[in-house]
Amino acid sequence: MSTEQDQTGPDLAQMRQSYERAGLTETDLEPDWPAQFRRWMQDAVRGGLREPNAMVVATASADGTVSSRSVLAKGYDARGVVFYTNYESAKSRDLAVNPSVSATFPWYELQRQIHVRGRAERVDASETEAYWAQRPRGSQIGAWASPQSRPLTDRAALDALQLQVEARFGAADDEQAPAVPVPPFWGGWRIVPTLVEFWQGRRGRMHDRLVFVRDAGSDVLDPAAWTVQRLAP
Repeated sequence: MSTEQDQTGPDLAQMRQSYERAGLTETDLEPDWPAQFRRWMQDAVRGGLREPNAMVVATASADGTVSSRSVLAKGYDARGVVFYTNYESAKSRDLAVNPSVSATFPWYELQRQIHVRGRAERVDASETEAYWAQRPRGSQIGAWASPQSRPLTDRAALDALQLQVEARFGAADDEQAPAVPVPPFWGGWRIVPTLVEFWQGRRGRMHDRLVFVRDAGSDVLDPAAWTVQRLAP
C-alpha cells in the first residue's frame, strides 16, 4: 500500500487554527474545581455551543483494551461528574472490572477543554430515579428497548424491541399513559475525580493548562486535599 499523501483528499497536515481568544492564569481560577467547572460551563452555554454537556468518556476493559465514546453529563458537584447509561453496556462492563475513567469536554469554539480523570462509582438508586423522572418518555422507552452495545441483525430488530416495550408501557408519544419505571439494568455512574484540568488554547501552541490535583487516598470532599498545578503544553 502506498504511503504517499492522497492528493484527492484534505491535507490534514495543513489544518491548523491559531488559538488567541484568551489566557488562563492562576489568579483567574475559582477556589475549587466545581466552581471553575460551573463558570466555564456557563460560558459554554452563553456562547451557544451545541450540547455543551457532551463529553468523551474513555474506559478500559480488564485486558486493557481502551474504548471511547461521547455521552452527556447530567450532573456535577464536589463529588464528581455524573452520566447515565445501561449497566449492561460496553462502557459499564468496562467500569465494573476497571473503574479507572477519564472524560473530556471538547469546547473547540471556545478554544477550551476540561479533562476529568478518576474512578467511577454507581450513583444511588434515589439519584437515578430523580433523573429518570426528568427524561422524555421516548428516551425512557428507548432505555428499556435497547440491548445497548449488543449485536443486532438489522434495524427492524431494534424497532421490534421498541414495539414490544410500547405494548407493555404505552406508546412513546402517549403522555397520558402510566409512568415508565426505571429499568433494573439502567442507572448513573459518577466520575469521582483525582484530577480536573482546565485547558485554554494559546498562540503558538503555548497553551495554558491548570490542574486541580487531589492527594492520593484523600476524601474528594476535603478542600485541603486539592492543589493546583500548571502543566507544560
